[in-house]
Amino acid sequence: METGVTVLISLFFMVAVYLMLSKQLVRILLGIAILGNAVNMLIFTNGRLTREIPPLIPAHLYTPETATANPLPQALVLTAIVISFSFFAFLLVLAFRAYQELGTDEVNKMRVAEPENDQTPPQGY
Repeated sequence: METGVTVLISLFFMVAVYLMLSKQLVRILLGIAILGNAVNMLIFTNGRLTREIPPLIPAHLYTPETATANPLPQALVLTAIVISFSFFAFLLVLAFRAYQELGTDEVNKMRVAEPENDQTPPQGY
């Protein structure tokens, strides 16, 4: 089961990098959201994927009898989902305001502060 999830996570990472290399701002934002989901799945997978055994320890034992899922990655992923959603919502509103002001979502056309005919530095840096 972990092999299939690992392949899915690597596919998420590939799609996220592909989208973040795009020129459109909305695609970049979707790439960031997919990257956050891929990282969450990676953390969740590192905590061992088991269906049968919940991460609960009986009252009379100090350690679990068999290998169980680690509850710490589950708590981290739950917190990361909330943070990544709020970050994505903020970036989406910021991109919408930039589109309203500039009239485009192409990143190369959003260079308002840079001069139109910028010359290359001496020695071609």
